[in-house]
Amino acid sequence: MTTIDIPGYRAGTWVLDTAHSEVTFSVRHMMISKVRGTFGMKSATLVAPENPLEAKVEASVDVTSIDTNDEGRDGHLRSADFFDTENFPTMEFVSTGARVQSDDFFIDGDLTIRGITKPVSFAFDFGGFGTDPYGNYKAGASATTTINREDFGLTWNAALETGGVLVGKDITINLDLQGALQQD
Repeated sequence: MTTIDIPGYRAGTWVLDTAHSEVTFSVRHMMISKVRGTFGMKSATLVAPENPLEAKVEASVDVTSIDTNDEGRDGHLRSADFFDTENFPTMEFVSTGARVQSDDFFIDGDLTIRGITKPVSFAFDFGGFGTDPYGNYKAGASATTTINREDFGLTWNAALETGGVLVGKDITINLDLQGALQQD
C-alpha cells in the first residue's frame, strides 16, 4: 500500500502535548507477576506530509524520570546496572518508515537506549482528531512495542532460588499520545 486515508488527518508539523501524553512499560518480575512504570516525555515531533505513510517522527523520553512506585527500585534502574542515566539521560526514537499490514498501522524506526540503537516497530492506533476549546487542532494515538532489554545493554539480573530470574527480558512499551498541529 502506498497511501492510506485517515479521517481528520491534516498535513503539517505536529508537536507533542506532554501534559496529555504518557510512556508506560511493563516487565515480568520473579517470573510470576509484572512491574509497571512510567517515563516522562521530553519531546516528540511528527512531520506529516499529505501521505501519512511518508510521515517522520522524532521523540525523546526522559529516562531520569522513571517511576515504578518504589524509590529504591527506581534508583537501581537509574544506576549503571540498568539505564546509567548519568551518562544516558534520554531514550530516543527516530522513525524510518510507516506501513500498513492487513488492517494494522505500524511506525518503524530506530530506538536508542543506553547509547545502543536497534530497529523497532510500534503498532499504532489513531484515537482521532479534534479542536480543543482554545482553537488548537489535536490528534490522539496509542502505540505499543515489545523489546528485549538485553539488546540495549540492560543485562543486570539475579537468579532466584526457585529457578528463573528476577527480571524478565521482554519489556512492553506503551505510548498514549496527544499532539497539536502547529499553526503557520
